[in-house]
Amino acid sequence: MTNEKRRIVAIAFLGLVGAACGTEKGAPGERIDTATTGLVWAANVGGPAFTGMDGTKYKAEESISGGTIGTMEVVKGSQDAFLYKSYREGDIKVVRQLANGTYDITFHFAEPKDYAGGERIFDAFAEGQRIIDDLDVMASRDGRVMSALTVTVPDVVVADGELNIRFEASADQPTLSALVVRDKNRPSPAWELVWSDEFDGETLDAGKWSPNIWPPRKVNDEDQAYTGREKNLRVENGMLIIEAHKEDYEGASYTSGRVHSEGKGDFLYGRFEARAKLPRGQGTWAAIWMLPSDPYRYSTTCEPGEDWQGSSSCDAWPNSGEIDIMEHVGYQMGHVHGTVHNEAYYWVKWEQRKGRILLDDVDEAFHVYALEWTPERIDVFVDDTHYFSYINEGTGWNVWPYDHPYNLILNVAVGGAWGRSGGPIDDAIFPQKMEVDYVRVYERATTN
Repeated sequence: MTNEKRRIVAIAFLGLVGAACGTEKGAPGERIDTATTGLVWAANVGGPAFTGMDGTKYKAEESISGGTIGTMEVVKGSQDAFLYKSYREGDIKVVRQLANGTYDITFHFAEPKDYAGGERIFDAFAEGQRIIDDLDVMASRDGRVMSALTVTVPDVVVADGELNIRFEASADQPTLSALVVRDKNRPSPAWELVWSDEFDGETLDAGKWSPNIWPPRKVNDEDQAYTGREKNLRVENGMLIIEAHKEDYEGASYTSGRVHSEGKGDFLYGRFEARAKLPRGQGTWAAIWMLPSDPYRYSTTCEPGEDWQGSSSCDAWPNSGEIDIMEHVGYQMGHVHGTVHNEAYYWVKWEQRKGRILLDDVDEAFHVYALEWTPERIDVFVDDTHYFSYINEGTGWNVWPYDHPYNLILNVAVGGAWGRSGGPIDDAIFPQKMEVDYVRVYERATTN
């Protein structure tokens, strides 16, 4: 290891005593570099050629027809607002010559009209298969019109040399702003494992994790109490189990678990991944995410030592940032979200930067939820399918507070502002659990 590399590791991985090794569950290997790797085709629907903030090169519209072209003046919720200002609406079709293979497709939408929920609903089909079901763009984008929405569909197979996409509406007409196609089989750079928990012991490793013991409503108006009891938080058969129950407990009607690595695993940049199977049912809200280890770094209204989580007067959040590797709410079982929060772009301002990917089996199969974080960008993946990027705009801390160490958090909430937004909690589903096979942190491999 060079002196420069030792310096980077010392800064980037504070609080670590040593590096863990991989196990038979899978050795660390090569991973995806950036969102633009594997790009096959991207089109700005109804508009001119355009280069996105993440480097994706969108061609002027080609291979897309039908409907009518429209424009809008203002679009929120994206670093590439220009991309959404043109769109097609109506009987849209995509016909594009492509080599046979497996592709990941990202659709870009924005609701251009002052519609309420349910006024525009449509499906998307690729190669004759329904890949998006009952999409309500406005409702999917926090109930706001003219807000950018990205939806990624992985593993679309082309077997006849031609990609065919069409849309069908059950209310009003389909709309589309842009399209990105990436090759599923793409080269990726090497990463080196520097910290991990394989959950192969008999108990939670207290050298790596601490539980939060919290009452209900502490954060996000969540309904559960977080406990450190084995019933809610345990290691079992090589898995971390975070289990939510319907029960009366210290003023709460539900219990669950939440763990964090603050002071034991604090990281600046790297690749972060967790292999997990998620809970199901209306009212569950599972997350794998990161918060700043120094939450007061960019705070302007509170000082170190104040209780900042859930505070209405302390602006440590969102000023010092949040990075969500995976969030899932049980009322939308097939949708997984990746998000960043900061003072400039968060939900209060209707400018939240996020993406979503559609998966059919999150409660039945394990998936690898991953994040790659550098000084220039944040990229989010599921099973190495890229579906969200956030780029450092170079304009200051309120847009990029991601320049200091963060720690990892794993939890299953019950209800809360987002968990209940699809309707009341379904008490019949409990108990529900998130199973985590491993958590691993990598740094970019270098050559001497």
